[in-house]
Amino acid sequence: MKKALAIINPISGTGSKKSIPDLLGQAYNASEYELFLTYTKAAGHAEELARRAASEGYDHVIAVGGDGTVNEVARGLVGSQTALAIVPKGSGNGLARSLGLSMKSSKVINQIVSGRRITIDSCTLNGRPFFCTCGMGFDAAVSMSFAEASTRGPVTYLRTMVDEYRSFTPDTYRLDINHGERTLETPAFVLVVANATQYGNNAYIAPEADLSDGLLDLAIIRPFPVIEAALVLGDLMRGKLLGNKHYSTERIQSLRITRSTSGPVHIDGEPLEEGTTIDIELRPQSLHVIIPE
Repeated sequence: MKKALAIINPISGTGSKKSIPDLLGQAYNASEYELFLTYTKAAGHAEELARRAASEGYDHVIAVGGDGTVNEVARGLVGSQTALAIVPKGSGNGLARSLGLSMKSSKVINQIVSGRRITIDSCTLNGRPFFCTCGMGFDAAVSMSFAEASTRGPVTYLRTMVDEYRSFTPDTYRLDINHGERTLETPAFVLVVANATQYGNNAYIAPEADLSDGLLDLAIIRPFPVIEAALVLGDLMRGKLLGNKHYSTERIQSLRITRSTSGPVHIDGEPLEEGTTIDIELRPQSLHVIIPE
């Protein structure tokens, strides 16, 4: 009998997870899989559990939590034959949305049990794996400030955005594309390298990105007048950035970014500090995932 493992992060993301074990048990009871459940205990534990499951030949591992938990589990599975499945319980759920998964726990669990597997690309930023997006600029600054805030929630996030916008100064970046095949310098309000179409929450930073095409989408929002901020945000949320005059995108395979100072970047929604040189590489067809049939 094939084995499946559910890794539940009890403190990540949003919403209660108390019903998840029962929902999983009901769905898997009549399936071809023997289901095991475990809980994470600390940062990095999900990656360790996933890597062990892959080495023991599990068919798939279910990440139950937010984008950070999904990233950890995927890191443990990348390059293996064990597939990633997702029960999204985060605020963004970028990879789950890009894979067409339901945001409702009972429905997505049934999608996993009856689903099919495909293989997608993954990426690295200075050697650190990511699966949806990475970037720098205004969104990374907001992400870092929000992570350091004493309170959470949409009100705090909105306040953080406003505060950052008042003080934010766009940087100018040197971009060496495809190992020096082409070089350009550009100012950017937001600079993102996307494997998936969106950050999460249906905010489409790269509307034409494809998880399995062997390419990354370099997406740039250049500095814009304050009066046009609402228009840029609206185009982002409606998936219409391709028609915005401050936006450009192109397909790439690798990228070296050089910036004037160290600072925040985000990887699949998680903020971290990086230096002035950032190398981004593609790993084609390196992660098996389960999607709805």
